[in-house]
Amino acid sequence: MECLKTPFKGIVRDARGRAACYKQDWACGFCSGMRILAPTAYIFFASALPVIAFGEQLSRDTNGSLSTVETLASTAICGIIHSIFGGQPLLILGVAEPTVIMYTYLYNFAKGRSALGSELYLAWAGWVCVWTALLLFLLAIFNACTIITRFTRIAGELFGMLITVLFMQEAIKGLISEFNIPKADNPALEKYQFQWLYTNGLLAIIFAIGLLYTALKSRKARSWRYSTGWFRGFIADYGVPLMVLTWTSLSFAVPKRVPDGVPRRLFCPLPWESASLHHWTVIEDMWKVPPTYIFAAFIPAVMIAGLYFFDHSVASQMAQQKEFNLKKPSAYHYDIFLLGLLTLLCGLLGLPPSNGVLPQSPMHTKSLAVLNKQMIRKRMIQSAKECIKQRATNSEIYGKMQEVFIEMDRTPTFTSTVKELQDLKEAVLKADDGEDGNTKFDPEKYIDAHLPVRVNEQRMSNLLQSCLVGLSVCAIPVIKLIPTSVLWGYFAYMAIDSLPGNQFWERILLLFITPGRRYKVLEGVHASFVESVPFKSIAVFTLFQFVYLLICYGVTWVPIAGILFPLPFFLLISIRQHILPKLFKHDHLHELDAAEYEEIAATPYRSQSLSFKDIRPSDSDDEDSEEDFYDAEILDEMTTSRGELKLRTVSFKEEMLFRVRPEDASRA
Repeated sequence: MECLKTPFKGIVRDARGRAACYKQDWACGFCSGMRILAPTAYIFFASALPVIAFGEQLSRDTNGSLSTVETLASTAICGIIHSIFGGQPLLILGVAEPTVIMYTYLYNFAKGRSALGSELYLAWAGWVCVWTALLLFLLAIFNACTIITRFTRIAGELFGMLITVLFMQEAIKGLISEFNIPKADNPALEKYQFQWLYTNGLLAIIFAIGLLYTALKSRKARSWRYSTGWFRGFIADYGVPLMVLTWTSLSFAVPKRVPDGVPRRLFCPLPWESASLHHWTVIEDMWKVPPTYIFAAFIPAVMIAGLYFFDHSVASQMAQQKEFNLKKPSAYHYDIFLLGLLTLLCGLLGLPPSNGVLPQSPMHTKSLAVLNKQMIRKRMIQSAKECIKQRATNSEIYGKMQEVFIEMDRTPTFTSTVKELQDLKEAVLKADDGEDGNTKFDPEKYIDAHLPVRVNEQRMSNLLQSCLVGLSVCAIPVIKLIPTSVLWGYFAYMAIDSLPGNQFWERILLLFITPGRRYKVLEGVHASFVESVPFKSIAVFTLFQFVYLLICYGVTWVPIAGILFPLPFFLLISIRQHILPKLFKHDHLHELDAAEYEEIAATPYRSQSLSFKDIRPSDSDDEDSEEDFYDAEILDEMTTSRGELKLRTVSFKEEMLFRVRPEDASRA
């Protein structure tokens, strides 16, 4: 209630905070020179490919009323405006799957009403955007962003899992459609004869699975054993668009006897054709919508406003996680207000609105993050090992590492350095709580997990990548060459790639591990709740999430009421606050629904093998023996697929291994 008494307070505070560093935002971008092009290209491909795929999905679901042209135009316009006037420039905007779902429901509703029909679909959607914008304005004015913390991990992971299921559903539906004749096409065409229709379906399966497999493999390129670090990094960053290009090229290798249209390719009008140009004048048709439906548009607007508020705020939150050590203030309230303006603009132009997207937003921050050069890491590890040889205490070890960091990092103030090294300090000194007070630790493991991250906070990369998305509209003749089956494979890739790092998914897999094999979980890097929460509580919590997921997914299948699918996620706030605390112990619920992704380093079970690192002399000064280790590889290990930074701690609960394997303990 306190927020309602001080309207505009959050917007004014955000605007003042960001205005103070606005000039620096541009200066940092210009001072980066050509180095800014690498993260720009990286995030451009990460943004453009999903938008193209969503455009094809919209084109099929709305019978061509919207297409890739509109999704690219919306992403470019909103991205450019946000990069210049937005509060948090690291936030990436784009047309997302929830927007596609909502616009599909709006189309299905409009085409079944004689007063609207498909002709006034975009005009009515424009009124929905007007109401949505007004609601977003109210949310921003009355400081609603202060309640975003109530959307805990359970809501975020359920929403992410629902989108994953919908991605996979779209991939499967797309592959099945490759064996069928599109409703609007002439079945007498040669390409729709049985043998060619069957050939098209088989080729679709080959291209989709091929894209899925190669994209997943290239995504993990940084962990390959082969080639140089630069090449592995290039494949990891740009492997997915390269695979799309590769499989598109292979689609032209079919024999000449195969008729045109096999395999099928994207269909969308060119930007300069009438089918695309009429969108820009949709505002003229908005006054043709009957007043009854203008007011009825308020109902879906409530759902869309809540969805955008949740999605946009969470994306912004993920882009500025505290582990990124950002120096400039956030602007949640101001950005929601700007999102309202952008939603209004898109509605008046007949475009699907764009909002903050995951995982592109944290990926953008991550691409701008630089762990200070390998030399800092090497010197800190070297100083720690020297202290260990001299039998120094953990406090003395940390003090030496801090001296090295200050000497080489050249941070502005000592206070800033101490604050950034706080996590490392706590991890190192944690061993002092043990019985002997001098518990040894692995310097490399601690330093890799807690060495501070540096982020180049600027607006240039977001502006440039948005301009590139805009230029992609002119490349529609080339984009139309992509086979639709490649996009179905890309949908499957987005679904599978989003699973690692989702603790809901990890707990589902944990349920299928037999009791006699659960010690294997402890031998690998695992989530902290595995050690601190009883298995029964984990199972009950996971089953509750799974049933709730089925309910949310079932709502999406309801013909008209499906537009209310965000409602269960809003109800989950009350369930989390009032019902779950009565079913689970406070500590257990805190671990299972933790605000941060915390994992515990592996505790190998009596491994007698020695790594190459173990048999190498620790005091070797041979430069040629230095590991092929890259900053981006560290960041990949530190982040989940949705861009969430992991908090890695070290388990000192060796006795747990004996609890899960008592028969071995008795032999000792």
